[in-house]
Amino acid sequence: MSRKLPLALGLVLSALLAQTVAMADALPPAAQWIPQDAIIVVEVSRPKAVLDFALDPKTTEAVTSQPVYQKAAAGPDFKQFMAVIAYLETMIGNDWKTALRKLTGGGVTFAAGPQGTVWLIVDAEDPKMLGELHKILLSFARDEAEKEGEPGRVATREYRGVTGWTFGGGEAHAIIGNRLLWSNKPEGLKAAVDLRAKAGGKSLASLAAYRDAKKAVGPEACATAFVNAQVIKQHPPIREALAGTSNPLAALLFSGVIESLRESNYLGLGLVVERETLTLRAAVDGRAADPSGATAFALPSRAEKPSQTQNPMQTEKGVLPNLPVPRRIAGLSFYRDLHAFYAAKDELFPERTSGLIFFENMMGIFFSGLDLTDEVLGETEPEVRFVVAQQEYDPAIGTPQLQIPAFAAIFRLHNPEQFGEIVEEAWQKAIGLTNFTRGQQAQPGLIIDRLSHGGTKFTVAYFRAPKEGDRRKIDQRFNFRPSLAAVGDFMILSSTDDLTKDLIDALQKEIADTVKPLVTAHSLVEVNGVQLASILDANRDNLVRQNMLKEGSTKEQAETQIGLLITIVEYLGQIKLNVATRDNRPQATLELKPNL
Repeated sequence: MSRKLPLALGLVLSALLAQTVAMADALPPAAQWIPQDAIIVVEVSRPKAVLDFALDPKTTEAVTSQPVYQKAAAGPDFKQFMAVIAYLETMIGNDWKTALRKLTGGGVTFAAGPQGTVWLIVDAEDPKMLGELHKILLSFARDEAEKEGEPGRVATREYRGVTGWTFGGGEAHAIIGNRLLWSNKPEGLKAAVDLRAKAGGKSLASLAAYRDAKKAVGPEACATAFVNAQVIKQHPPIREALAGTSNPLAALLFSGVIESLRESNYLGLGLVVERETLTLRAAVDGRAADPSGATAFALPSRAEKPSQTQNPMQTEKGVLPNLPVPRRIAGLSFYRDLHAFYAAKDELFPERTSGLIFFENMMGIFFSGLDLTDEVLGETEPEVRFVVAQQEYDPAIGTPQLQIPAFAAIFRLHNPEQFGEIVEEAWQKAIGLTNFTRGQQAQPGLIIDRLSHGGTKFTVAYFRAPKEGDRRKIDQRFNFRPSLAAVGDFMILSSTDDLTKDLIDALQKEIADTVKPLVTAHSLVEVNGVQLASILDANRDNLVRQNMLKEGSTKEQAETQIGLLITIVEYLGQIKLNVATRDNRPQATLELKPNL
């Protein structure tokens, strides 16, 4: 009999294990247990991909090497927390990283519904470990409840054949097979169990908008988010924001996107993790704009029958690539028909049109009475680009105490040879007005000169060099040497001549390489976190003083906060946002390459 007992126990354990696996396989997708009125749902279908990225040695080293982390790690609360983690590792027989992968390997779903109800569904790869962890936490909860004189705080109850638990605080949870089902309210847990039992009610999985959103972000996403736009749009601030905008700049940047969100049933997000790159894709189902309407100025299109002699930039419509220049902090490229935009101002922001009269009068002075809509903006092509770059200062002049990055706008013109002189005249009038204003205040003015770079002549205005003294903290006016240059069809308006020279080089190369637009894309933003952190670090002392004045922080606190900010920005690495219109619906892609 003694020899048969181990065999019998083995058969029983095998049967139980097989039953557990069968239960795990029989569990439906988590979305079938979430009520249809959920507002926001985040699903991590492949947690290992996310954990591999988050727990990569480079990532952990980047976090643990920071002074803020090291200071927190030296505190008693952190040490107590790590002691609890060490105890749990001993009890379950795995280190916390391995345990986390086993406990979440089947997927994690978070949902938020009306009245503040929240659900968390976790599918474990190791049901046994999940059960053991629950027993340990149950023991902890009971001990704490007894110490605080509330032994009834930890309770259990059966509902529809499911054993539910509460550790207090209003939460309720249950373990079904390999699945942890948790809610911050008992009613939330009951609603999920009702859906499991198919006792009336509709699940999120039956909602057409949810299914469409999942399809729109693509099957390769390891994590997705669904936002019920129909519910979110009822929130007063959001409803007001989507109703329209009276801000011309906001209308210029976001028209098309706002209209699409206004009509959308959902906002879908999908996260793709590939090596050391995170890509977040966003999709909605609302139409971007009426191609013949007022907001069509931001809709790229392709010529139906391009001729063989046409320039590729005339047949393929979309943003141009950002221009690569040394020390670039950010590059912004837009497809915006400025003529069509301003011609539709009465329809886009009618309450502001009367206030634009002063602006038009000023432009009339600079452009010798030319009509702003047709004779000025009508001379521009829709491709507009901006560049921001950190400066290198001439030691013979000095370095300003407050270092401001150089910036420039690049426009493409219809008739650069004819309209270029008009822009030159307007630019010189603006410099003259600046000098007149500064002269009234007894301040130094700008001196205009002509320079040449790469075979291109351009105009620059500069302040005369400061007198002898400390060249490390000169006046901030020396951040500026405004310049104007023309390269091919392009007009450069820059805050410094050094950036103008770099842009001349970049444009000449672009023209020689016949660079094509990014078809259907209308907005492209790229940010270099390392370079941005560099300019922040150059202004560290100014930022610390500003933090002390505004926040009332001590110098040590301000230095810690600014140091942390600069570190976070540096770790962001390369950021790229691409917004395009496909099938008259906007799609956005955000790409992040952390600097680890």
